[in-house]
Amino acid sequence: MPTGRFLPTLRALRDAGIEFIVVGGLAAVLDGAPVDTFDVDVVHSREAANIARLLPVLGALDAIYRIQPSRRMRPTASHLESADHQNLVTQYGPLDFLGSIGRGLTYIDLLPHSTEKDLGNGLRVRVLNLEMLIRIKEDLGGEKDQAMLPILRRTLEERRKLGYTPQQ
Repeated sequence: MPTGRFLPTLRALRDAGIEFIVVGGLAAVLDGAPVDTFDVDVVHSREAANIARLLPVLGALDAIYRIQPSRRMRPTASHLESADHQNLVTQYGPLDFLGSIGRGLTYIDLLPHSTEKDLGNGLRVRVLNLEMLIRIKEDLGGEKDQAMLPILRRTLEERRKLGYTPQQ
């Protein structure tokens, strides 16, 4: 599983008790899709307590906004409480915090469509299932989303042949 470069970021979030769901390309990879991804996309709980735990972690990861990195702008609680996307870069690479995805789907909306996956060495993270990832990409309809859909659908088809259910 080619997630090694993302493990330190995911471990830092998990160790701090951050409530999040891995989405996007990394979710596809963790569900067996033969794709590559360049960042970690997560939908996080926007509850005040979660944001309070998250801010020190982002500080420790040296997270700054990718746009105009020379300005070294850091996310604030108000940024993370919004439904907007926070496109950051950390010492381990790009990290996007999404207040919502698709048609306004939040952490709470996505929770029933996610499962915990063991990434090894005691690291367990919640990952969006392939069915919902496909639905979201169909709704978004962007060029990258459309390019990935045949791969995701084929992966889901193959996983179902092997007895995959979204609850696994």
